[in-house]
Amino acid sequence: MATGETGFDDVSFDLISVQYHSLKAGHDYGQYVRDADNAGRDDIASFFRSVMEEDSARARTCHDFLKELSKGDESGPALT
Repeated sequence: MATGETGFDDVSFDLISVQYHSLKAGHDYGQYVRDADNAGRDDIASFFRSVMEEDSARARTCHDFLKELSKGDESGPALT
């Protein structure tokens, strides 16, 4: 895999980006859940909880892939 100026290959960079955005969104969704709860909209709060769980799973999957990549030499020096 090609390694860019960051020291990360494109796939690792992409996984890190998806992981970051999933974690950031999960943090924001906590406020959305509270807003929906405060508005008495349990259905919407439930939807936001579901979305938050999906992003958490997505971040966890990225983490697992990054751990796997870090064991090899294909990820570039930034992950090894």
